[in-house]
Amino acid sequence: MAFSESLHSHLMTGTTTLCRAWQVLRRDGTTYGFTDHDNDLTFDGVTFKAETGLTANALEQSTGLSVDNTEALGALSAASVTEVDIRAGRFDGAEIQCWLVNWADVTQRALLFKGTFGELVRVSGGFRAELRGLTEALNQSQGRVYHSVCSDILGGAGCRFDTTQAGYATEIAVEQIERGKVFTFSDLTGFDDRWFERGRLTVLSGAAKGLIGLIKNDRLSASGRAVELWEALPDTLATGDTIRIEAGCDKRAETCRLKFDNFLNFRGFPHIPGDDWLTSYPVSSADNDGGSLTGSGTA
Repeated sequence: MAFSESLHSHLMTGTTTLCRAWQVLRRDGTTYGFTDHDNDLTFDGVTFKAETGLTANALEQSTGLSVDNTEALGALSAASVTEVDIRAGRFDGAEIQCWLVNWADVTQRALLFKGTFGELVRVSGGFRAELRGLTEALNQSQGRVYHSVCSDILGGAGCRFDTTQAGYATEIAVEQIERGKVFTFSDLTGFDDRWFERGRLTVLSGAAKGLIGLIKNDRLSASGRAVELWEALPDTLATGDTIRIEAGCDKRAETCRLKFDNFLNFRGFPHIPGDDWLTSYPVSSADNDGGSLTGSGTA
């Protein structure tokens, strides 16, 4: 970390007025500021609130490519971090910066840490947040994988499919919801059975606005339609809230061609040999003439 000359001079006095300030930027654009000082601080257009209960363990950093890691502990507050927001995943992946600040002159500060929130867990009366450094991205897989199914997501940069087309999504009010993940509709019949499986459900209004759930099952019957998510949404979702349901893709070549008419942008390798080809062997009942392996025995 680089200290300015003025901050270095302040540190060399032996009697310092230092504190830590944390800036959290959620993926939805909401910004929070916290400090362990007794009074609020303001710089870079952000007010860092005092008495929020946010503290940090010792920061571990290195000069190599190993991942910097630490933890932040905080108290739940209606004015800052709430249990509902944590359960809704609104802080997952949020960007975070930690500053060492001279509270007597906030122009004297140094950036100690920059990264993202990892796992957030609810603890008694507060929360614990794992902090991940910038080198965390080096742990993620890069490049394409050669397999028969598509490697992109529906509507992604490689897929290029426009999910706003008529017939591939609908917006509807919540009628009935069970266990936070099973939605029942009496009149949602304009789509085939299982049309929304592997799709996405987005909340458009209400206290849970912005939350997204992945669809596990979509069943159409004479009594209506039942859409089930893989995981329950928070209990802030209520009857009457508007949601958007998008068609699902199982990433197979047949689905891309027939359901979405988008085979030119298919990002898989449907003709790559499978494991059964690798384990095939010649048998006496087959015509072993060195031609195609179609019809040969398999292990």
